[in-house]
Amino acid sequence: MNMNDKKATDRIDVAIIGGGPAGIAAATAARNEGAERVVVFERDWEAGGILQQCIHPGFGLHTFGEELTGPEYMYRYLERAREAGVEFSLNTMVFHMEQEGKPGEPVRFWTMNPGRGIEKVEAKSLVLAMGCRERPAGALGIPGSRPAGVYTAGTAQRFVNMEGFMPGKKVVIMGTGDIGLIMARRMMLEGAAVVAVYEIMPWVSGLRRNIAQCLDDFGIPYYLEHSVCELHGHGRLEGVSVVRIGKDRRPIPGTRKFVGCDTLLLAVGLIPENELSRMAGVEIHGVTGGPVVNDLLQTSRENIFAAGNVVVVYDLVDFVSEEGERAGRNAARFAACRLEKPARKFAVETDGRIRVISPQFLHGAEDTTLFLRVAEPVEGRCRISAEPGLFSQTLRYARPGEMNEVRIAAEKLNALPADVTKIRVGLEVLS
Repeated sequence: MNMNDKKATDRIDVAIIGGGPAGIAAATAARNEGAERVVVFERDWEAGGILQQCIHPGFGLHTFGEELTGPEYMYRYLERAREAGVEFSLNTMVFHMEQEGKPGEPVRFWTMNPGRGIEKVEAKSLVLAMGCRERPAGALGIPGSRPAGVYTAGTAQRFVNMEGFMPGKKVVIMGTGDIGLIMARRMMLEGAAVVAVYEIMPWVSGLRRNIAQCLDDFGIPYYLEHSVCELHGHGRLEGVSVVRIGKDRRPIPGTRKFVGCDTLLLAVGLIPENELSRMAGVEIHGVTGGPVVNDLLQTSRENIFAAGNVVVVYDLVDFVSEEGERAGRNAARFAACRLEKPARKFAVETDGRIRVISPQFLHGAEDTTLFLRVAEPVEGRCRISAEPGLFSQTLRYARPGEMNEVRIAAEKLNALPADVTKIRVGLEVLS
């Protein structure tokens, strides 16, 4: 990259990219661990990430023991960060990451700010906390024109909750992601009519509580194994065609119908935002779409850590904050040369019933929680276990929309025979 290397370089101890729940928690933990200079780089005008627009309750039950709105939750964390002495570089875009240099060299990246221009930053360690983004209409390839009125659910949420604009009056929602379910309720409360929610899979992808509170309580119908197959209208959306989907994931002939609406909201999945991770040469997991991390939340580059939805998409913000704190502590220890290099390494493997798991490697340096999602719902008793003999828990059910936790004690892990290098996490259906 052709940059002016003579420009003054900003040198810091721990850099955090992303000012959402994971980034703020990481920065606070890094300062509390002793890092002298910790800076959060956030591209938005204000810190807080997506929680700025999440004005509904349901946050903080694990962390604070009470139910908060998104802004309330972030306010508490931002107060902690300011008290700890965290620096913020807002309205600052990180646009280039340099590949790893010689061993022991700092992480180098470039930022752009309207007031300061382009700056080069060097950090002893770095935490990636860029979060995730929604899958847009262009990724779905729905036939039809390109009328106004097609939004991702998160975009509609920002319009309504922060900008004061209504996207439309007659709404269809595609997908049962949590943001879409919450926006179904929000649109009804603001006076719009939500016609229906359509989900291509034979199960709901969001939390069951959101189905109950956001759809059932408002009389909004939802249809599984259905998908929007065409957009209608020029200039403004006039309706969509919906079709039933068979077990082979193909449309069933003769089931197509027209549904009138002026707005289509998409809640069809979240994607970890890892362009900068790839640019930095960090190894990306083929299933999660996030960096491969160990139990220290360390990536394939030892001075780069990652936490939150940039690693794997969580269902609760409390888990995001917990992971951010762990990443921040370990990044600060690395920056101060106090992070010991563990002697052992265990790869985490899964069976076919478990699709997503993080972290993917364990060192046994501390007790660790593995987060996982099942590939398909099990509506009955089942058992999650980590072998050999590390964990076992019986569950009433397991669903893809709800994360499960596997707690691994460092003492048990380190007591395994020296020839054990893999841990297998599996799900057994009991009834």
